[in-house]
Amino acid sequence: MKKIIFIICIIVVITLGYFLWSRKNDKQESYTEYKIQRENIIISILATGTVQPKNRLEIKAPVAGRIDSILINEGSRVKKGQILAWMSSTERAAMLDAARAKGEEEYKKWSELYLPTPVLAPISGTIILKNVEPGQTFTNADAIFTMSDHLTVKAQVDETDIAQIKLKSKAKIILDAYPTAPIEATVDQLAFDATTTNNVTTYAIDVRPETTPEFMRSGMTANVTFIVESKENVLTIPAEALKIKNEQNTVLTNSAQGPINTNVEIGISDGRKIEIIKGLNEGDTILLQNYNLGDEKSNSSNPFGPKMPNQRKR
Repeated sequence: MKKIIFIICIIVVITLGYFLWSRKNDKQESYTEYKIQRENIIISILATGTVQPKNRLEIKAPVAGRIDSILINEGSRVKKGQILAWMSSTERAAMLDAARAKGEEEYKKWSELYLPTPVLAPISGTIILKNVEPGQTFTNADAIFTMSDHLTVKAQVDETDIAQIKLKSKAKIILDAYPTAPIEATVDQLAFDATTTNNVTTYAIDVRPETTPEFMRSGMTANVTFIVESKENVLTIPAEALKIKNEQNTVLTNSAQGPINTNVEIGISDGRKIEIIKGLNEGDTILLQNYNLGDEKSNSSNPFGPKMPNQRKR
């Protein structure tokens, strides 16, 4: 009896082993064809920032007094030397008040004899804040207006990316308040001193819009895309198509014998697409291997590992 049970167990084990072996060998690899085409590749770095005046300037009167009239509004573009307002010194204001009490003729006489003082714009720029209204008094320590020469976005860039950003390189600004209105810009200044917060080191990059739109305001939150490198109309393949075999960059192509590895020379990559410099032509077809969930082959070498040439950090 024991012998029979033993024989049955052996048969079951052999049968199960054969079944698993057969299933493994019957498992067929499948592929998806992809035709090589020309596309644009843009390598970029994304950062967040805040709209700020490049140079913020407070305009103060040389003497205490009272505002007679204001000639500009907040947001006005002004030129250096332009009259922003008329003011009276404390003495002139007191004298005119006394003259007005004596009648219009007396007031007109003294107002023409002692003319008001103009408040001038010290630089060309934009009035971003108006602190007084006509008839309001102030001291020579009070800022009457605040202006800036132009608005910039101060973006915080991680130290690992700072080496890829150069002065005058192209950038694109998208304001959170106006996400459908991108603004073309250039890198205006790179900070020399870093800021460390929660063990993360960043550098401030000033990004200047090529044309400042009217809706752009100081204090707005912005996303900035720095263009590190770009190429137009180049041959590309999906990033997942690239494999490394014997320290060579390869892709799968079809042949009479089935899929084979073809060596290629690659250029830049944006993480999704890879430029092909040599080894393939426009219109050629490559094979993208389909992996089943849990297939151990899905753990094959990542083409964007440390050994991959021309890798660019996003």
